Amino acid sequence: MDKKPEILARHRLAETRLFRIESMDIRFSNGVERTYERLVPGGTGAVMMVALFDDDRFAMIREYGGGVEDYTLTLPKGAIDLGESMRDACLRELQEEIGYGANEFIHLKKISLSPSYMSGGIDLVLVRNLYPSKLEGDEPEPLELVEWRLSQLPELFARNDCNEGRVLAALALTQQFLAGQLQGDPL
Repeated sequence: MDKKPEILARHRLAETRLFRIESMDIRFSNGVERTYERLVPGGTGAVMMVALFDDDRFAMIREYGGGVEDYTLTLPKGAIDLGESMRDACLRELQEEIGYGANEFIHLKKISLSPSYMSGGIDLVLVRNLYPSKLEGDEPEPLELVEWRLSQLPELFARNDCNEGRVLAALALTQQFLAGQLQGDPL
Protein backbone atom coordinates (compact mmCIF):
# COMPACT_ATOMS: atom_id res chain seq x y z
CA MET A 1 0.00 0.00 0.00
CA ASP A 2 3.01 2.32 0.20
CA LYS A 3 3.39 2.55 -3.57
CA LYS A 4 0.98 4.94 -5.21
CA PRO A 5 -0.87 3.78 -8.31
CA GLU A 6 0.65 4.78 -11.65
CA ILE A 7 -1.23 7.39 -13.65
CA LEU A 8 -1.14 6.15 -17.24
CA ALA A 9 -3.03 9.02 -18.90
CA ARG A 10 -5.11 12.12 -18.19
CA HIS A 11 -7.88 13.41 -20.43
CA ARG A 12 -9.79 16.69 -20.20
CA LEU A 13 -13.49 15.86 -20.54
CA ALA A 14 -15.04 19.31 -20.02
CA GLU A 15 -14.22 22.73 -18.67
CA THR A 16 -16.22 25.59 -17.17
CA ARG A 17 -15.34 28.94 -15.66
CA LEU A 18 -14.77 27.26 -12.26
CA PHE A 19 -13.91 23.60 -12.90
CA ARG A 20 -12.28 21.17 -15.25
CA ILE A 21 -13.52 17.57 -15.43
CA GLU A 22 -10.70 15.15 -16.04
CA SER A 23 -10.43 11.39 -16.41
CA MET A 24 -7.35 9.51 -15.25
CA ASP A 25 -6.36 6.02 -16.35
CA ILE A 26 -4.65 4.41 -13.36
CA ARG A 27 -2.75 1.15 -12.80
CA PHE A 28 -2.55 -0.17 -9.24
CA SER A 29 0.44 -2.10 -7.90
CA ASN A 30 -1.49 -5.39 -8.30
CA GLY A 31 -1.94 -4.68 -12.05
CA VAL A 32 -5.63 -3.68 -11.89
CA GLU A 33 -6.43 -0.70 -14.12
CA ARG A 34 -9.29 1.75 -13.60
CA THR A 35 -10.48 5.06 -15.00
CA TYR A 36 -11.31 7.74 -12.43
CA GLU A 37 -13.13 10.99 -13.13
CA ARG A 38 -12.58 14.07 -10.98
CA LEU A 39 -13.20 17.79 -10.70
CA VAL A 40 -10.08 19.92 -10.87
CA PRO A 41 -10.74 23.43 -9.55
CA GLY A 42 -9.17 26.41 -11.23
CA GLY A 43 -7.30 29.09 -9.32
CA THR A 44 -4.79 28.97 -6.51
CA GLY A 45 -6.87 27.66 -3.63
CA ALA A 46 -9.59 28.74 -1.24
CA VAL A 47 -9.99 29.73 2.39
CA MET A 48 -12.75 29.46 4.99
CA MET A 49 -12.54 31.43 8.23
CA VAL A 50 -13.90 31.08 11.73
CA ALA A 51 -13.98 34.76 12.71
CA LEU A 52 -14.09 35.12 16.50
CA PHE A 53 -15.55 38.28 18.00
CA ASP A 54 -14.46 36.98 21.43
CA ASP A 55 -13.77 33.57 23.01
CA ASP A 56 -17.34 32.42 22.35
CA ARG A 57 -19.02 34.48 19.60
CA PHE A 58 -18.20 33.96 15.94
CA ALA A 59 -19.45 35.23 12.58
CA MET A 60 -21.59 33.22 10.20
CA ILE A 61 -23.29 34.34 7.03
CA ARG A 62 -26.58 33.34 5.48
CA GLU A 63 -26.27 32.99 1.73
CA TYR A 64 -27.89 31.19 -1.14
CA GLY A 65 -26.24 27.92 -2.15
CA GLY A 66 -26.93 27.06 -5.78
CA GLY A 67 -25.87 23.45 -5.25
CA VAL A 68 -28.55 22.83 -2.61
CA GLU A 69 -30.99 25.43 -4.03
CA ASP A 70 -31.58 27.03 -0.61
CA TYR A 71 -30.19 29.50 1.90
CA THR A 72 -27.60 28.10 4.29
CA LEU A 73 -25.65 29.24 7.33
CA THR A 74 -21.99 29.13 6.46
CA LEU A 75 -18.68 30.77 7.32
CA PRO A 76 -16.88 33.54 5.43
CA LYS A 77 -14.92 31.99 2.56
CA GLY A 78 -13.60 32.52 -0.91
CA ALA A 79 -10.96 31.94 -3.52
CA ILE A 80 -7.35 32.98 -3.19
CA ASP A 81 -6.76 35.36 -6.09
CA LEU A 82 -3.70 34.97 -8.31
CA GLY A 83 -0.69 36.57 -6.60
CA GLU A 84 -2.52 36.86 -3.27
CA SER A 85 -1.26 35.25 -0.05
CA MET A 86 -3.57 33.12 2.05
CA ARG A 87 -3.57 35.82 4.74
CA ASP A 88 -4.44 38.53 2.21
CA ALA A 89 -7.28 36.41 0.82
CA CYS A 90 -8.65 35.87 4.34
CA LEU A 91 -8.53 39.58 5.09
CA ARG A 92 -10.21 40.52 1.80
CA GLU A 93 -12.98 37.92 2.12
CA LEU A 94 -13.70 38.94 5.73
CA GLN A 95 -14.09 42.56 4.70
CA GLU A 96 -16.28 41.67 1.73
CA GLU A 97 -18.52 39.15 3.48
CA ILE A 98 -18.87 40.26 7.12
CA GLY A 99 -17.54 43.83 7.17
CA TYR A 100 -14.59 43.12 9.48
CA GLY A 101 -10.84 42.83 9.18
CA ALA A 102 -8.61 40.86 11.55
CA ASN A 103 -5.18 41.17 13.12
CA GLU A 104 -4.57 37.50 13.94
CA PHE A 105 -4.70 34.60 11.46
CA ILE A 106 -4.10 30.98 12.51
CA HIS A 107 -4.05 28.21 9.90
CA LEU A 108 -5.87 25.21 11.38
CA LYS A 109 -5.79 22.64 8.56
CA LYS A 110 -6.15 22.08 4.84
CA ILE A 111 -9.01 19.69 4.24
CA SER A 112 -10.06 17.72 1.20
CA LEU A 113 -13.61 18.24 0.03
CA SER A 114 -14.09 14.84 -1.61
CA PRO A 115 -10.84 12.91 -2.17
CA SER A 116 -12.40 10.42 -4.59
CA TYR A 117 -13.87 13.04 -6.90
CA MET A 118 -12.08 16.36 -6.37
CA SER A 119 -8.42 17.31 -6.42
CA GLY A 120 -8.87 20.58 -4.53
CA GLY A 121 -9.42 21.40 -0.92
CA ILE A 122 -9.83 24.39 1.33
CA ASP A 123 -7.66 25.94 4.02
CA LEU A 124 -9.42 26.48 7.34
CA VAL A 125 -8.25 29.58 9.22
CA LEU A 126 -9.15 30.94 12.66
CA VAL A 127 -9.14 34.75 12.76
CA ARG A 128 -9.22 36.91 15.89
CA ASN A 129 -8.84 40.52 16.99
CA LEU A 130 -11.51 41.74 14.58
CA TYR A 131 -12.09 45.39 13.68
CA PRO A 132 -14.76 47.01 11.47
CA SER A 133 -13.63 47.29 7.84
CA LYS A 134 -15.73 46.85 4.71
CA LEU A 135 -14.89 46.14 1.09
CA GLU A 136 -17.35 45.74 -1.78
CA GLY A 137 -17.71 42.06 -2.66
CA ASP A 138 -18.94 40.19 -5.71
CA GLU A 139 -21.99 38.53 -4.11
CA PRO A 140 -25.22 38.85 -6.11
CA GLU A 141 -27.16 39.97 -3.02
CA PRO A 142 -26.21 41.28 0.42
CA LEU A 143 -25.08 38.58 2.84
CA GLU A 144 -26.73 38.42 6.24
CA LEU A 145 -24.29 38.43 9.17
CA VAL A 146 -25.38 35.98 11.89
CA GLU A 147 -23.55 35.81 15.21
CA TRP A 148 -23.41 32.41 16.88
CA ARG A 149 -21.77 31.03 20.01
CA LEU A 150 -19.31 28.15 20.23
CA SER A 151 -21.11 27.22 23.46
CA GLN A 152 -24.25 26.64 21.36
CA LEU A 153 -22.80 24.43 18.62
CA PRO A 154 -25.16 21.49 19.31
CA GLU A 155 -28.11 23.77 18.50
CA LEU A 156 -26.35 25.01 15.35
CA PHE A 157 -25.50 21.49 14.19
CA ALA A 158 -29.14 20.45 14.67
CA ARG A 159 -30.39 23.13 12.26
CA ASN A 160 -31.31 22.04 8.73
CA ASP A 161 -29.78 25.21 7.25
CA CYS A 162 -26.33 24.41 8.70
CA ASN A 163 -25.34 21.38 6.67
CA GLU A 164 -22.00 22.18 5.06
CA GLY A 165 -19.35 19.64 6.02
CA ARG A 166 -16.45 22.07 5.86
CA VAL A 167 -18.25 24.43 8.29
CA LEU A 168 -18.71 21.58 10.77
CA ALA A 169 -15.03 20.63 10.39
CA ALA A 170 -13.83 24.23 10.85
CA LEU A 171 -15.88 24.70 14.02
CA ALA A 172 -14.75 21.36 15.48
CA LEU A 173 -11.10 22.23 14.77
CA THR A 174 -11.61 25.68 16.32
CA GLN A 175 -12.92 24.09 19.51
CA GLN A 176 -9.88 21.77 19.60
CA PHE A 177 -7.50 24.68 19.03
CA LEU A 178 -9.08 26.83 21.76
CA ALA A 179 -8.94 23.87 24.18
CA GLY A 180 -5.20 23.46 23.47
CA GLN A 181 -5.69 20.12 21.73
CA LEU A 182 -4.63 21.29 18.25
CA GLN A 183 -1.64 23.27 17.06
CA GLY A 184 -2.20 26.02 14.52
CA ASP A 185 0.29 27.91 12.39
CA PRO A 186 0.26 31.73 12.39
CA LEU A 187 -0.13 33.26 8.93
